[in-house]
Amino acid sequence: MAPGVRPIAHGLLFHPDLIRGTALGQEIRNYTFFSYEVNEALHLSEEERQTIMDCLNKIQAELEHAIDKHSRRLITANIGVLLDYCLRFYDRQFVTRNQQNNDIIVRFERLLDEYFDGPMPQQEGLPSVKYFADKVFLSPNYFGDMIRKQTGKTASEYIQTKVIERAKENLLSSDKTMSEIAYDLGFQYPQHLSRMFKRVAGCTPNEFRAQN
Repeated sequence: MAPGVRPIAHGLLFHPDLIRGTALGQEIRNYTFFSYEVNEALHLSEEERQTIMDCLNKIQAELEHAIDKHSRRLITANIGVLLDYCLRFYDRQFVTRNQQNNDIIVRFERLLDEYFDGPMPQQEGLPSVKYFADKVFLSPNYFGDMIRKQTGKTASEYIQTKVIERAKENLLSSDKTMSEIAYDLGFQYPQHLSRMFKRVAGCTPNEFRAQN
């Protein structure tokens, strides 16, 4: 943007008490884009921009209307519609950035391998979603949403799948005990690995080793 040029912007600010106890208040945490970084902003087509402006205009009209018993419900409902359109447009943006997102998935896979191939599990324990999001310069929420759109799994589920794959390899290619394998993978207690293994693989580590 050229120096001295002021951008034209529209904003929507509302007090948390406005939505408390409403349907929107119960769903507000589903709108994870509130925690996205500036570089992860939504880029709108002209048609999408008009849709957003229509939503804002309806909210503005309701704010200028004399307050009655319907005002709060109508205002919060229109805010909810606006946020739902943002969800739809973000879904579109994830699709249009498919190649870029696939590159991030490849980097995620490589970072997972590097993490479990080195001393990090013993030093830091199991990796967090934030750890990998930071590595690819994305906010945890945007990274998690992108992983879910691309793979059908949450980022946490993706990490757990990798952990169980590593556990299976160790169970079949070594004579290490369950406790040793759990420690190598970053678990503080072996039973935590057993529970995760049973949930993901459908059997306990010892059952898996015996079957194979």
